[in-house]
Amino acid sequence: MLERFKVPLKDRVRVPEESLRRTVTAIFEKMGVAPEDAGLGADTLVMADLRGVETHGVSDMMRGYVSLYRSGALNPRPNWRVVRETAGTATIDADGGLSVILGPKFMVIAVEKARDVGVGMVTVRNAGHSGPIGHHAMVAAKADMVGVAMTARGSGVPPTFGAEGRLGTSPIAIAAPARHEAPFLFDAATSAVASNKIALAQRVGADLPPYWTADPDGVPRTEEGPVPEPGQFMLLPLGGTREMGSHKGYGFSMMAEIMGNLLSGSIPAMVTGSGEGQSYAAYNIAAFTDVDEFKDNMDSVLHKLKTTKPAPGHDRVLYPGLPEHEEEQERRANGIPLHREVVGWFDDIAAELSLPVLDRV
Repeated sequence: MLERFKVPLKDRVRVPEESLRRTVTAIFEKMGVAPEDAGLGADTLVMADLRGVETHGVSDMMRGYVSLYRSGALNPRPNWRVVRETAGTATIDADGGLSVILGPKFMVIAVEKARDVGVGMVTVRNAGHSGPIGHHAMVAAKADMVGVAMTARGSGVPPTFGAEGRLGTSPIAIAAPARHEAPFLFDAATSAVASNKIALAQRVGADLPPYWTADPDGVPRTEEGPVPEPGQFMLLPLGGTREMGSHKGYGFSMMAEIMGNLLSGSIPAMVTGSGEGQSYAAYNIAAFTDVDEFKDNMDSVLHKLKTTKPAPGHDRVLYPGLPEHEEEQERRANGIPLHREVVGWFDDIAAELSLPVLDRV
């Protein structure tokens, strides 16, 4: 997380992990979600906040989910079902259920298939928001597998040279276990920035860097500036412009469309205007190589990366998953820093639903 997007000290309220987990679980239950599923949803969101992935934790997500449940756009008790299956694959209709809850379940199915045949993959259609998909990829890593998750959602990102939104922010994640080092976990949008980071920037009063957004006619914004008004900008593909590699972000986004939407039998949002397709894959390390050898080799690679000589002006080199691992240790010990506006929302919804307010550290 860039420093500019972190909650300013003056607005920071630290809350204990367990208090946040209890409250989020209780809110899900009040929306009609079964207790076990409510706990799974809370685990996903709170873990995002523990790891410092605030764009996909409770700050922006929880109020949105409450609104979607209340409007009927999300199904609190989905009757999801497997509609096509082989020994190593499954296609699932999620029945409008929230994949913040269902995603870990679907990855477990992929893991079980991978135990039998080496590789397991599940594609999903008719699903609600998947949230931090790196959390779902880690389900496989914790089972000594390599996990890959993709989500294709939205249609507000223009293709390179385009003046209309066609693609989603469509994140891709890969997780791999190590022995002593923190696991490798890469989780990133295929747009220049995740859409939730725009809301985060607005909350903390941060400007947006150049080449993250374009004017409504598709012209990239080349200077840093405040968050534009809704409807007055589009997010650009990763890279921003063709010269800076936006064709790569465009291609990565199409990967998510193909693997998440088309392979699940779903029509992309660029055609229908709505919908979200997902894919969850697990690669059983033992089917390819010795697990202990793989973990030792991962340790060697990750250690080599983090001990790389830093460039002038930088303290050290990081690898994907390391800063989030370190953030998790600090936040478990000292509480999760939420913006006071977010805590205010939790206080309001707790009063409305007759729930205890969040504890403060």
